[in-house]
Amino acid sequence: MDLRAELLKSIWYAFTALDVEKSGKVSKSQLKVLSHNLYTVLCIPHDPVALEEHFRDDDDGPVSSQGYMPYLNKYILDKVEEGAFVKENFDELCWTLTAKKNYKPDRNGNSVVSHQDAFKLWCLFNFLSEDKYPLVMVPDEVEYLLKKICTAMNVELNSCELEDYLSQEPQGQGGLTVWQFLDMVNSGRFLRGIEQEAISMAVEEVYQEVIEDVLKQARSSHGYLWKKGQLRRNWSERWFMLKPSVLSYYMSEERKEKKGSIALDKHCCVEVLPDRDGKRCIFCVKTASRTYEMSASDTRQRQEWTLAIQTAIRLQAEGKKSLHKDLKQKRREQREQREQRKAAKEEETQRLKQLQEEKERKLQELELLKEAQRQAEILLQEEEQRRRQQHEEMQRTLEIQLREAEQARASMQAEMVLKEAEAERQRKRILELEDMQERLQEALQQEVKARQDEEAVRYAQARLLAEEEEKLKQLMKLKEEQEEYIIKTQMEKQVLKQEMENKNKCLEEAQKQLEEVRVNRQRVDQDVMAAQRKLRQASTNVKHWNVQMNRLMHPIGPGDKRTNVSGGVFTGYQPLLSRRDSSLK
Repeated sequence: MDLRAELLKSIWYAFTALDVEKSGKVSKSQLKVLSHNLYTVLCIPHDPVALEEHFRDDDDGPVSSQGYMPYLNKYILDKVEEGAFVKENFDELCWTLTAKKNYKPDRNGNSVVSHQDAFKLWCLFNFLSEDKYPLVMVPDEVEYLLKKICTAMNVELNSCELEDYLSQEPQGQGGLTVWQFLDMVNSGRFLRGIEQEAISMAVEEVYQEVIEDVLKQARSSHGYLWKKGQLRRNWSERWFMLKPSVLSYYMSEERKEKKGSIALDKHCCVEVLPDRDGKRCIFCVKTASRTYEMSASDTRQRQEWTLAIQTAIRLQAEGKKSLHKDLKQKRREQREQREQRKAAKEEETQRLKQLQEEKERKLQELELLKEAQRQAEILLQEEEQRRRQQHEEMQRTLEIQLREAEQARASMQAEMVLKEAEAERQRKRILELEDMQERLQEALQQEVKARQDEEAVRYAQARLLAEEEEKLKQLMKLKEEQEEYIIKTQMEKQVLKQEMENKNKCLEEAQKQLEEVRVNRQRVDQDVMAAQRKLRQASTNVKHWNVQMNRLMHPIGPGDKRTNVSGGVFTGYQPLLSRRDSSLK
């Protein structure tokens, strides 16, 4: 966090305190007063011309935070120099403006913290709050700050009670506002039974450690450190205070008379020395110019001081100005990592849920496929049975038709034989009639000759002739009947021949239909074999998907432990489905 961001947080509280109507805008007269006070506490030369030009009276209406930011950046924040002003005075100005409007301690004087302690807690809140507006402090930082205060009082914080309180307290933007935090501290829920003076001392110690970057200072309960002089070489008791860049020492804990300081850089080192000169627990700080020897009251205090000084040297070597800024950044990174792991875990859970749903869907599909397969088998069996019945019925029908055709053919052949025999008889009769006709002609010739020869017997001959003529007529009639019967016989023969040809054609068509039925039966058998192959393939696919689903249902195990930058240990979960995803793909 840079200086500009720290200053903007405090200025934001002052600006919102001046926004009485909560419209996001502040009157120009109030902004002029605020700007003038900021010039003063930040030790910046006043620029009344720019101030009046920016807030000239001919521009009506209040100014929003967006309208005030260009002037604030250009004429105030860009001119601020670190170390040229007292940060505490600047914070007190902004706290005074915002506390009048927003801070509401107990009117009966039963507040756990004093007004000055509330100001220090406000400063600590600003330091630990997130870098987004409106400013809030996440629950992890709330617990961290309360634990720091309780540790300074040698009291253990009840984390479960804090979690219950945070779960019941409405949180905006994912955390507590400073006023919710101060109300929580003043409620005494977490600091009950502790005197206000002890709380004030603990808040002061945490404030110096976090805000003023005091890494270590001697406590009156543990005594002062003894320092060996450079010229007189005698041991003097001094009050020490360690910051990342300097180790200062004073006459007393009030820090009114500063006796000197030790500048720390990356080339310094701290060493433990053996006891001598009647002093014990001796250690020294070596710089480029000289060596400083000090003595602690006991081994534990010496170890605390040596570790704190080594931490300050490490910060100088890493180019860091504040330990708690670095720790805050690490905690933020750890929270982000936890959020990422949580998001990854939720995503993994969602993914597993989707895979479970996919598996259930696949199982349902497999059940549907199995049911469809069973239905298909049943339908196939029914279709096969129906086709067999149709085939058998058609075969029986064709056999019956074939037998009928054979019988018709045999009857037709027998009828043909009878017709041929009848025709043969008719031919013989015709031959007999022709022979008779020839004989009659001969008889006519004999009659003509006899007429010539026997004129005497004309009467008898005429009578005989009349009889002969009558017989001739009968013969001619019989001949005509014979010719008609011959024509009729020929026509019947042609009709029988045509019927025989039609029967032969029907027989040939029946044989062709029989061949087609046999071909269709072979094709149906091939379709049945193909359906059986598809059925075996579907069974293989079902087994394959069951194996894949069983692989996907292996539980997720914890990953290896790994150590973060600050030395803490946390457990990370490595996604376990990457190998399964590749196998599925």
